[in-house]
Amino acid sequence: MEELKPGLFAEATEFVSEQLTAVSIRSGLVSAYATPAMVALMENASVLAIQKCLGKGQTSVGFEVNIHHIAATPVGVRVRARAEVIAVEGRRVTFKVEAWDPHEKIGEGTHTRVIVDAARFKAKVEQKFRF
Repeated sequence: MEELKPGLFAEATEFVSEQLTAVSIRSGLVSAYATPAMVALMENASVLAIQKCLGKGQTSVGFEVNIHHIAATPVGVRVRARAEVIAVEGRRVTFKVEAWDPHEKIGEGTHTRVIVDAARFKAKVEQKFRF
């Protein structure tokens, strides 16, 4: 298992389809790459960056997102997100996240994830169905 420390990074990519536009996911009225889709791609890169550092039975969950969507991307273009660990404080891991299309940077910000015991987290979620 690799040590969880600042400097770890990973990238994730996806093709912008109609299903990932603001109008399709109801986050806006334009047929361009949706902010929630970009955030999900950034989160995916973050997950990948620390995956090899987690112990058996551990996972990470999103805790905080602070993102600026700075440029629009049309359907038919591949986008790329990069996440780099910038701080580790106990179970909290903070990332610098950025995204690009082939022409320019389209987003930037920070994202924090918390490392949790996967079974315990699942049990807490499932308790909500018992009420």
